[in-house]
Amino acid sequence: MRALIDVLDNPHPVGHQLPAVYQDDEFILQFCSGLDAVLAPVISTLDTIDAYLDPRLAPEDFLTWLATWVGVELEERWPLARQREVVSEAVDLYRWRGTTRGLRDVVRLYTGVEPEIEESGGTSWSSAPGSESPGAAAASLVVRVRIDDPALVDEGRLDAIVRASKPAHIPHRIEIASPADATTDERD
Repeated sequence: MRALIDVLDNPHPVGHQLPAVYQDDEFILQFCSGLDAVLAPVISTLDTIDAYLDPRLAPEDFLTWLATWVGVELEERWPLARQREVVSEAVDLYRWRGTTRGLRDVVRLYTGVEPEIEESGGTSWSSAPGSESPGAAAASLVVRVRIDDPALVDEGRLDAIVRASKPAHIPHRIEIASPADATTDERD
């Protein structure tokens, strides 16, 4: 088995940290160089820890673990750039969780297309008492995703994403269709 890095020097050799009386002993210096070989990857990792915590720079194998820190699940079939984007956007997604914007953003990140969202709610104000309330009396939410190949979207996974991102008391429905279906809907 070949090492990924042939030689990794310890920027802080253990032998140089010893009292002067031991730095003249060749055996002790060779023994410490063995410790340097063991400690060099640890020190290198600690020196670059900020790169490990940045989803745009983190090693590919560390990115999946980093995703668990921010509470997102990555699809293995996604390209690396998309996985990095999802992890990078996670904090902002939580900021908008439970809103139409947050739902739109999370569905767009996971599917790669802008979803159509129909919801029954609304807000308004009026200075006149007894004004009509906006929205519909019954709460509802429809998330429609139009994608060239609907088979690429895992409906169960999309349903779980919507369920986790919407207000808990609102029932929802998922619709996955091709863009060609949009022209059919408009003609009806």
